[in-house]
Amino acid sequence: MKKALRYILFAVIAIVLVGTFVFLYKKSRPQEVRYTELTASVGSVDRTTVITGKIVPRNEVNIKPQINGIIDVLYKEAGQVVNKDEVIARLKVIPDMNSLSSAQSRVRLSEINLKQAQTNYEREKALFDRNMVSAEEMDKVTQALAQAKEERAGAQDALEVIRDGVSSANATSSSTLVRSTVTGLILNVPVKVGNSVIQANTMNDGTTVATVADMNDLIFDGNIDETEVGALYEGMPLKITIGALQDYTLDATLEYISPKATESNGSNLFEVKAAVKVLSDKMIRSGYSANAEIVLERVENVLTIPESALEFVGDDSYVYVKDGENKYSRRKITTGLSDGVNIQVNSGLNDGDVVRGPKIIEEESTSDAE
Repeated sequence: MKKALRYILFAVIAIVLVGTFVFLYKKSRPQEVRYTELTASVGSVDRTTVITGKIVPRNEVNIKPQINGIIDVLYKEAGQVVNKDEVIARLKVIPDMNSLSSAQSRVRLSEINLKQAQTNYEREKALFDRNMVSAEEMDKVTQALAQAKEERAGAQDALEVIRDGVSSANATSSSTLVRSTVTGLILNVPVKVGNSVIQANTMNDGTTVATVADMNDLIFDGNIDETEVGALYEGMPLKITIGALQDYTLDATLEYISPKATESNGSNLFEVKAAVKVLSDKMIRSGYSANAEIVLERVENVLTIPESALEFVGDDSYVYVKDGENKYSRRKITTGLSDGVNIQVNSGLNDGDVVRGPKIIEEESTSDAE
């Protein structure tokens, strides 16, 4: 029994030794180096750049109140469409006490004047009826009475505007009603019922009750580096991709290039704007992050090869042209425009020439590794 176990042990050791020898032998054998083969062909090469930016409406209008007050009712909310002159909110007026006191005083004074004018008119009218005063005198008191009535009405209207925000004579154009000045989509309603709001004046910009914009008139707003801005011109086509909408591309036309740069992280950037052609099948939201791809330079019907086939030595470019089975000869070429993948070949190659590409790296099989 012990003798049999000894034979088995020797056999296992022998198998391990033979396997190790075979593995090391395979490893020591030189492996054939193989390369990908690339073909020179006629095509086009574009040098493009990508501009980062966002999609925004061409015009955003901030709707502000005409008087100071408190939001009493909100008729609209963000996301709703509003027409021009449509009411967005109604205000409750909180009158200024000094102005209110002055308006009340003006009303009382106008009532005194009106009462006196009415008395003068009645006295003169009685004398005129008995032919004791001239028509000219009668005209004067009549005019004075009319003026007193107008002053009383004006003072009352002023009081109602200060106290209530609207006068009875102009109820249809109440300043307590905040109306949209344009037709569009409400992007934001930054106030709530009960918030105090103030009108715009020389001291402040006033409170924004709502922001309205026409979402059918959008632009791409981005920045481009100074090294590339020289290749731009108004009217250039762009392709807009929006991060929030995958596989969705919009056409745009460049319409503005800033004449002045702004510095950002040590780089000079120029603002660019492009008119976006909006499609009706997608909801585009204001502020979407977007990228604009723009072709800075293009050559067509030129000989091209993949740039991975090139070997650079100083300022010179070389390729290895296939002469036979796994045989390549080194050849100098001149190149032109590159798009980062393919490059234009000006001389040194012909259409259909096969050149050596990157080395093929073969992964070892699992059995060899074991």
